[in-house]
Amino acid sequence: MVSLVIPVYNEKDNIEELHEEISDVIDKMQNFDFEIIYVDDGSYDGSYETLKKIAFSDSRVKVIRFKKNFGQTIAIRAGFDHAKGHIIITMDSDRQNDPKDIPTLLDKLINENLDIVSGWRKERKDKFIRVFFSNMANKIISIISGVKLHDYGCTLKAYRREIVENLELFGDMHRFIPAVASFYGARVGELVVNHRPRLKGKSKYGLLSRVFKTIVDMVFLKFFLSFQTRPMRFFGYIGVFIILVGIIISLFVLYQKYFLGVWVHRNPLFIISIFFVISGLHFIMTGIIAEILIRVYFSSDQRRKPYFIQEILESKETQKH
Repeated sequence: MVSLVIPVYNEKDNIEELHEEISDVIDKMQNFDFEIIYVDDGSYDGSYETLKKIAFSDSRVKVIRFKKNFGQTIAIRAGFDHAKGHIIITMDSDRQNDPKDIPTLLDKLINENLDIVSGWRKERKDKFIRVFFSNMANKIISIISGVKLHDYGCTLKAYRREIVENLELFGDMHRFIPAVASFYGARVGELVVNHRPRLKGKSKYGLLSRVFKTIVDMVFLKFFLSFQTRPMRFFGYIGVFIILVGIIISLFVLYQKYFLGVWVHRNPLFIISIFFVISGLHFIMTGIIAEILIRVYFSSDQRRKPYFIQEILESKETQKH
């Protein structure tokens, strides 16, 4: 089975047409069974009512309704958690992703024995400034992660279930799934996909907020990929360096006292050296605490989810599969 996971947030004007397009495509793919999971991420424009009608008319549809808006990453994670397919395809609900690319994504994933196929919107139909910053971010992420992709931000991706079912997704980390999965050994490929202009509704992303969040997420990604299981190395390196700086300053203070006659209690460098040593010790202690927390994390039961579901709609026929 193939599961389509589609986050929805205030896309009332696009949902019905999107579902018709998806149905037209998957109805022709007789070799696969499909389920379509719409995750209503706290919409307030009537999107849920539209999804409800679709669910009652199509037995392949499951609707997950959040109690509030948790963000696209958490919506995708909820879709992963409830998907039954051995292959999962994610896509946006604004109709900028083209459902006609679904067959080629599946073909590439299966025929090339890949774990993830990431869409590349080579001809993007967005504003120049948005495309410019996106291209810059993609290059930086490729350097940080070592996974060379042109378009990390494209939601249209195909995954093997075993790759994503154990990933912990928070914040806005959905775009970094190929990088994180590659860290664990996943085989990642890329496919040029069609990108269409938005005809209805409004984009939910502001340019400045998107840039800021991406920068913060890239910093986290670098830390995660380099020090996920060994945070002591990160904090320890910084701590030792700061302590060495403090020791060097202390030696200079001693030199000033015995060779230049500068009294220690009148020398501000003495206080600065103490501050550096104490700060370095704090970093090392933070690293030790982080090591303990990492071990607790990997040994704990990860059943708690970062979202609350208000309602799940699916037909009795879907429940049987």
